[in-house]
Amino acid sequence: MILIDIFSGFLGAGKTTLIKKLIREAYAGENVVLIENEFGEIGVDGGFLQDAGIRITEMNSGCICCSLVGDFAKALKEVAAKYSPDRILIEPSGVGKLSDVIKAVRNAEIPDSRLNAFCTVVDAKKCKMYLKNFGEFFLDQVEHASCIVLSHVGDPAKVQEAVSLLKEHASVTVVTTDWDRIDGKEILSAMQQSDSLEKALNELYCDSKEHRHGGECHRHHHHDEEHHAHEHSHEECECHHHHDEECHAHEHSHEECECHHHHHHHHDGEHHCHEHHHADEVFSSWGRETPKKFTAEELQAKLAALSTGEYGEVLRAKGIVDGAEGWLYFDYIPEEADVRTGNPAVTGRLCVIGVKLNEEKLSELFLG
Repeated sequence: MILIDIFSGFLGAGKTTLIKKLIREAYAGENVVLIENEFGEIGVDGGFLQDAGIRITEMNSGCICCSLVGDFAKALKEVAAKYSPDRILIEPSGVGKLSDVIKAVRNAEIPDSRLNAFCTVVDAKKCKMYLKNFGEFFLDQVEHASCIVLSHVGDPAKVQEAVSLLKEHASVTVVTTDWDRIDGKEILSAMQQSDSLEKALNELYCDSKEHRHGGECHRHHHHDEEHHAHEHSHEECECHHHHDEECHAHEHSHEECECHHHHHHHHDGEHHCHEHHHADEVFSSWGRETPKKFTAEELQAKLAALSTGEYGEVLRAKGIVDGAEGWLYFDYIPEEADVRTGNPAVTGRLCVIGVKLNEEKLSELFLG
């Protein structure tokens, strides 16, 4: 099976730098072919990437989604037949629409291949400007991404502003951690949606359910969830995010990625543990992804506050946050909290499971 990963992003966002990082840290040992498309007559990145030992097929004088669609399909078929790669990386022109690139890949009908991940790289310092000046093209890259990776994240205020703007248009994970602080495997996991807020909440929910009642958690998945949400078997790629947003019951604020589950509602993609409960035992969950930094002391105090009853009956909480000097992992059960250091993650993540949770107060507690 040939996996196909697409790296989208505006000119200068850092696509090539990210690809080199993943080649070193995430794709090591794989037979990888890169198809690169630059808008203009002269390709400049090819030699840069060849240093990494990757076979490169360059296509210039046009855009994959425009004049080179025919050549693109031909190039895809040629590299698949000639090199039998484990993975094909596609780096389209910065001015190309991601949705059109996805369609071009699908229409090429490469045998024994699968669209695996659509990553959009966004310069955190220029996000607002891109949105204002290149709305149609920039939004297309954001709305069709399976993961958004921020570059140039040195200014926390700019990072927060970028996350807020992006979350108005996308429900996927936004990687906010500096690339030098995180392994490429973590970024690839986020791209493939195998590490997401949705998954973390689902796992914590089932863990809490089994801990409280000793019962088995029966998980019902819709098609995208069963296939890791990135195979994209729909006829049109536009269905990818709209479908996921409906079936996963995401609700997104303007500042953070928020997702809610009310586990007794019978929607696809949610979890139903087949046991009888009283009304006050119905579980709900609250989760956020955030670049906010915490000290260990602040985090301990916030976890201690969960036992007061002010935030609902909190049964479990779990997550990882940026501790500025190091990353902090935490676990909470009533009257007991554990905070420890750990490796950096792609972004901060907070998950809470309980009964009659006060979501507004939880947001104020952790993010206010």
